[in-house]
Amino acid sequence: MAFHIQEQRWRGVSIVCDFDGTIALEDVTDRLLDRFADPSWIHIEEQWLAGKFGSRECMARQVSLIEANRGELDRYLDTVEIDPAFPSFVEACERSGDIALNVVSDGIDYAVKRILANHALARLRVLANALITLPGHRYRLEFPHSAADCSVQAGTCKCAIARSDSLASPHRPATILIGDGTSDFCVASRADFVFAKDRLLAHCQANTIPHLPFDTFSDIERELAQVVGGFHRSVQSASHHMETPSDA
Repeated sequence: MAFHIQEQRWRGVSIVCDFDGTIALEDVTDRLLDRFADPSWIHIEEQWLAGKFGSRECMARQVSLIEANRGELDRYLDTVEIDPAFPSFVEACERSGDIALNVVSDGIDYAVKRILANHALARLRVLANALITLPGHRYRLEFPHSAADCSVQAGTCKCAIARSDSLASPHRPATILIGDGTSDFCVASRADFVFAKDRLLAHCQANTIPHLPFDTFSDIERELAQVVGGFHRSVQSASHHMETPSDA
């Protein structure tokens, strides 16, 4: 495995992990719309793909077309499978002691949390768009993790989540992105390292972003120690270069 990690002084590792198509084996939001929304959601999708508005407006308009009670939503959500290797990956992060794993999705928080809970993973931190129940089995979205300066006008701005006030510090956490699609493109250029598949993999290859491909989380778990070790070695190297002789 050959990759380069830019020399920095890191403090811990923060993982930004996509959900739909990455942890979940299908795009849960699209499947919810397929089952429970007016078919005009597809036209809204086409307008978004044509660049007429951002993903936040797209999601808000699409979710407003859903008509189903919570029981109907749950019956579908309870069938969703996740990558079988993901629970082992979570445990590896927890054992490390210095890796913070965040599930960050431009999808629906209720769906993400329900599916994770079904797999004994309710303890994970989830940042996603908030589903609000309305009368008549209708719904709307709120966007607690949006950002006014988001370049793609996302409901959940992954770039804003990946950065923090500590980014100006020489001791910020290293950021690893795990993802598969277009919602990960922007943050990929800001992350320190990327595990990528599908469209995100092609994007990283085209833009020379430091990355490794993966098919399942077992691939990531196998390489994680070496990637994190690269961050630790970078810390040691930076510390060494900053030392000055006592008699200088």
